[in-house]
Amino acid sequence: MPVRSRSPRAAALFLAAAVAVTTAAGTGTALARGPRPAAPATALDGVWRMDGYGTVAVVEDGGRRLRTYETTAVSCLPGALTASRTDPSGPFRQDGEPAVTVTARGRDTARLAFADNVGHRTLHRVPALPDRCVNAPAPDPGAHTDPRVVFDTFWQTYAENYPFFAARHVDWNAVRDRYRPRITAGTGEPELFRVLSDMIRPLYDGHTGLVDPRRPREYLFTGHRQDTVVPDGTARQRIDEAVAGSVAKAGARGQRSWAGGQITYAELPGRTGFLRITSFLNYGEGEGYEADKAALRTALDEVFTAARTTGPDALRGLVLDLRLNGGGSDRLALDVAERLTARPYTAYLKHARNDARDPRRFTPAEPVRVTPHDGPVYTGPLTVLTGRLTMSAGETLTQALLQRGPEPALVGENTQGLFSDRLTRKLPNGWLFWLPNEEFLSARDGRTTYDGAGIPPQYRTSVFAEEDLTARRDPALAKALEVLRGAGR
Repeated sequence: MPVRSRSPRAAALFLAAAVAVTTAAGTGTALARGPRPAAPATALDGVWRMDGYGTVAVVEDGGRRLRTYETTAVSCLPGALTASRTDPSGPFRQDGEPAVTVTARGRDTARLAFADNVGHRTLHRVPALPDRCVNAPAPDPGAHTDPRVVFDTFWQTYAENYPFFAARHVDWNAVRDRYRPRITAGTGEPELFRVLSDMIRPLYDGHTGLVDPRRPREYLFTGHRQDTVVPDGTARQRIDEAVAGSVAKAGARGQRSWAGGQITYAELPGRTGFLRITSFLNYGEGEGYEADKAALRTALDEVFTAARTTGPDALRGLVLDLRLNGGGSDRLALDVAERLTARPYTAYLKHARNDARDPRRFTPAEPVRVTPHDGPVYTGPLTVLTGRLTMSAGETLTQALLQRGPEPALVGENTQGLFSDRLTRKLPNGWLFWLPNEEFLSARDGRTTYDGAGIPPQYRTSVFAEEDLTARRDPALAKALEVLRGAGR
């Protein structure tokens, strides 16, 4: 769902003005002239612009249909979200996508939320669709599209939404000046794809990318931090085997797995638990977010039992291994945090860029809360294993746990530094591209962001270094167990 998607995900794996209003990206947008429409059939019927995210939403048919448009100062394309509902008071649904809830907050303001996400989007009513959106043609992968139009849409979307040009030391206007003259009406697809990829490559940002959905093997680019090599299937298998071997060597018993092996648990000597989670999506026990949530709930119910969380046989320490977590749903990540606390707290704050001209301007920061699970929860000493392959929702979980009491000990390496949801967009020729447009801020000061550099550990060790894998060593796990022993167990 391009308005909010983090998928296809993780490292392995989203108006020139005659009459101007601020669009979701803060851009002046031409609105259709004419009188204000008649009173809507419901409180939600009408046209809405989203604060941030470059999106215009239309609710119609008595509040039963929701569709979106992706806007910039030079473009408007129909969005991928075309959800509907039979109950005017219920959520909107689209096949294969999480539910979307839109709630009126008075006549001219509403809030939109995705079931698999955290936080809300604010919608403001506008009189009519922007001129560019009226009869906007859908992207057509089979038709020839002027490559200059594709370039301009791509560049402008980043210009209006990407928050980190200064932090990444990239002059985006200079990028346009360098590459735009290379694009002509006759530029072929291979050259156009190469140019667009080269434009965003120096950002070294794992939440940037570009793909032709018709030919994803031939036309695919994903960014990543310079010090990171994204493991292929063979490398992942080798890491998985090394972790399993290290846990067995440490005396594990009662090992179990769920979600196709993406969630595993074992008990180590000294009543220490070892919980490893490698993803927060695609658990393979059904389709979509609701199935993923049910699979995670089953696993966590079986890990955090009453016997393990209270009484004489309760765990004395827990190691949470997120070193190979490629991300997924932030909501599922918080479901884990809610099993690790008995008190509610603010995990972090979240805001989105909302001014096309000023990358320092954002929507009001919204606190994201952790509420204890209604059932057994573990509140004892905790160590979290992290590394450069801890990404996206794996990092937002790490950030949320920093506010837990007692505070966890982080062991390993800095996380990857990818926190924003991926804003996924279509180009006029049908290609997909994505970029971050949000910051996740520390709950401690409301200013600190870990984007780019990642969250640093308190105890730095190597993570999946070649020499460690070859020698069958796991210094991060060894250090985590040492820290737990020193926590007074």
